[in-house]
This record gives sequence, structure tokens and C-alpha cells, in this order.
Amino acid sequence: MYKIVEKKILNPTVVQLQIEAPLVANKARPGQFIILRVDEDGERIPLTVAGVNKDKGLVKIIYQIVGATTKKLSYKQAGDYLQDFVGPLGVATRLDGLKKVCVVGGGVGCAIALPIAEALKEMGAEVTSIIGFRSKDLVILEDEFKSCSTALKIMTDDGSYGEKGNVTIPLKDMLEKGEQFDMIITIGPLVMMKYVVETARPFGTPVTASMNPIMIDGTGMCGGCRLTLNVDGKKVTKFACVDGPDFNGYEIDFDEAMSRGRMYSSFERHAYEDTCNLFNKEVR
Repeated sequence: MYKIVEKKILNPTVVQLQIEAPLVANKARPGQFIILRVDEDGERIPLTVAGVNKDKGLVKIIYQIVGATTKKLSYKQAGDYLQDFVGPLGVATRLDGLKKVCVVGGGVGCAIALPIAEALKEMGAEVTSIIGFRSKDLVILEDEFKSCSTALKIMTDDGSYGEKGNVTIPLKDMLEKGEQFDMIITIGPLVMMKYVVETARPFGTPVTASMNPIMIDGTGMCGGCRLTLNVDGKKVTKFACVDGPDFNGYEIDFDEAMSRGRMYSSFERHAYEDTCNLFNKEVR
């Protein structure tokens, strides 16, 4: 059992937890993830490590309440326990040799982008961060990004905070003005990452995208997290849990990934509603 030491509400749908898991905290690096179960009857869900405190043995996770398990997780409070908390899994983001990087995060994906930006700053790299949200009330981690970024752009779809528009607008502007990045690292919704890649393509800037497909076992055995890459004109199958989650953005078949990601949306919505109804009955 793994104790929830701290709970913080970041916005109406995004929650941050600090979990007591010293073995995971000691080994986790930016870009890696864990798989947890809320209780012994729960499903396994992957969540990226959003930060660690090795001295206290704490692992930070940040999640959006979108399905049955994240809804169930949202009912947990500080002092409660999780059934399982396994990790770190996946390959850490490769940062060696990078001197000037643009980190592009969207929505709750910013929670994954932040530890990467922080690690880059610790390495002495120049970090430009672009983070995007639908509206002002959904903005998260602004102060944290400010502290680790040489420059920070905040975008909102409705213009209620920062600048109006999506994350590709300032990215394209910088590239057109001659900014040279060793790497663009993008993390967020699939459609956002697809257009970040397409924005960078004419300039030939390397792009790494962090993928978050359906995962079950986290060891490559189930095949649920498979992705199709186009490598030198050939289709190659990779597994996000063991080969990723980071991949060359120019090689990813984003359209297939988006199609597969929608396969269980109706089922997940039904499970989410059942979880809400069950909790409401229990608290009456």
C-alpha cells in the first residue's frame, strides 16, 4: 500500500498528489511513468512522474479527471492509500548534449513537460517553454515554468489569459525569425503534438513527442500501447511502454494513434458515470 501524503487541486479537473514511494522516487527520471491501482478491484492506469523528492521518498503525479479510475482516484484524500504504485517504467527523456530547447506543453501534458524543462535548466540548457490551455481557469504550473524557463509563452484558446491562440503560433513565429533549437520536445493532446511536428517540419528542427496511448501491463506484453512509426519509408511497430514514451515526432503516425485512442471513449464514459453514481450513493 502506498500513502497519499499530499493532495492539491490545480484546477477544476486536474489534481496533484504526492505519493510515498521511496524506491520509485530514488530511480525515476524525467519522462518515465508509473502504473497504479486505486484499490484491489481497480484497473491499471499509467501516469507520468511529474517530480520526485528523493530525500522524503515522494513521487508527484498530476492527473486529469477524465475516466472512471481517475474519478475514483479524485475521491482519495491525504492520508489514504493506493493499492499499487509500480515504476519507474519507460525510457527517460534523452537530454544529453542539448543546449537550446523549446518545450511545448498542452493542458495536463504540462505536468509531464515541467520536469523535463527543470532537468534541462539544471543541465545549463537554455529553455523556451510554450504552454497552452483552453482558458484561464485551466492554467496550471505557471510559476514553476517561469522558474525554469529563459522565456515562457502562455497561450489560451479563448484569449482569457496570456495570448490568444494555440501553441503553434509562437513556435512558428520564433522559427520564422531564425530561432535555432537543438530539439523541440512536445507533450500534450495528440492533435496538438501533430501540429507542432508539422509546424517544425519546414525548418527541419528535431522534434520529440511523448506518447500516451492505451496501456495495460506496462511491460510490452499486451500490445495495447502499440504505435506505428514510418521509418525510412517502412512501417515499424513500437510499444510506448518499453520503447517510449518518447519518439521522433516525424516518424509517428498520429492519425492512427488518434483513431485508436477513441476506440473506448463510449465505454469509458459509461464507466465514469457509474463511478460517480456509486460514490454519490455511498456518501448519502
